[in-house]
Amino acid sequence: MKTLLKNLTILTMLNDSFFLGDIGIEDKKIAFVGSNPSFKADITYDMSGKVALPGLVNGHTHLAMTLLRNYKDTQPTLQAWLNEIFPIENKLTDKEIYIGSLAGLAELIKSGCTTYTDMYFNADQTIKASLEAGVRSVQGLTFFGDGIEAKRRIRENYPKMQKAIGSSDLVRTDAAVHSIYTCTKECYQIAQQWAKDNNTMVNTHLSETFKEVEDSIKDFSLTPVKYLESLHFFDTPSYLAHGVFIQDEELAILKEHNVSIIHNPSSNCKLASGIAPIAKYKLNGLNIALGTDGASSNNNLSLLKEMNLANLISTVTTKNPMALTPYEVLKMATINGAKALKLDDKIGTLESGKEADITILDLDRVNTTPVNNPFSAIVFSADTSNVDTVFCQGRCLLSGGKLKTLDEKEIVKNLKTAVNKVINL
Repeated sequence: MKTLLKNLTILTMLNDSFFLGDIGIEDKKIAFVGSNPSFKADITYDMSGKVALPGLVNGHTHLAMTLLRNYKDTQPTLQAWLNEIFPIENKLTDKEIYIGSLAGLAELIKSGCTTYTDMYFNADQTIKASLEAGVRSVQGLTFFGDGIEAKRRIRENYPKMQKAIGSSDLVRTDAAVHSIYTCTKECYQIAQQWAKDNNTMVNTHLSETFKEVEDSIKDFSLTPVKYLESLHFFDTPSYLAHGVFIQDEELAILKEHNVSIIHNPSSNCKLASGIAPIAKYKLNGLNIALGTDGASSNNNLSLLKEMNLANLISTVTTKNPMALTPYEVLKMATINGAKALKLDDKIGTLESGKEADITILDLDRVNTTPVNNPFSAIVFSADTSNVDTVFCQGRCLLSGGKLKTLDEKEIVKNLKTAVNKVINL
């Protein structure tokens, strides 16, 4: 199957330039970007007035937490919020996880996201939903508790995930260790060894709150990054969610091990965790990507919103409007996310030979006109209403703002039923 997207403003994300041209898709991959008069398409889309960019990459979320959106929103601390959330999560069954995941996937697609990283339980159900939606994912084999529990999760959960993935190349499994305050030393070591043995990556929440840092120093006599270094956690390719309170001497450790930080600005603001100084991290040579966190602590899954907030809070905290440019922020949601997940050989830029993960925005709308600069228009003006068309591996998931692989009305109906059951149990 050959698809031609004509008359686009194209942001390849190889640099901060843009140009008018066409994009050819052949099966799962980008055949060309720019012009190719000899390309004979089976399907042609006229995209006049629209902007093409790489599919957005959500580097950290808990997809099925759509079930807990707008629930217990005004807790005093992260720990107080978790104390409200954990008991509800303990009630969730396979069916609810599947329904919640479908809702999250519909939202991801409608906000231009084609790749996400998930950390949750019953991951086989999220994989099932994700493959139905046609979205690329890095699914976490999630670890909590001690070494015994870690081994049980590998033994019982990983085979289910493998079965759900089948022969698909849209899903990879990483080791996702919840946190240093919910997982023991042995748990981290087992997870890291599992990831090493399976040639994959590890990720964890880290330095999300100042209390976490204080407790780490109290319990381990080490800051969180230094504690994980002492466990050889970073010997396996790694990425960290949040990283709000990483100290200067820890930055060199992360740079040495090529560890990426997944910045989650909305969640960090909402839970009063703090604001990660990502401009400083960038100057220290770290790769910074973007995540939404879960819909319970955000409360949505839009990377367009995250880009906007990331740029604004960086400006106000540094008192420097040039600390991050819109182009740099869009990199965080595209190629930097791909690099964090070690998928940049496949996705993250628009160029021949890469997989056809493409997001197309209609900026010919009142909220984004005049465009003047498309990077600024996307980061400062656009919202999900501007997302027009989405391809993942060359498959059209959204066209004219309408979902093609999922039934939104059915998802909303089922989500409401599931939430009423869980909350009222």
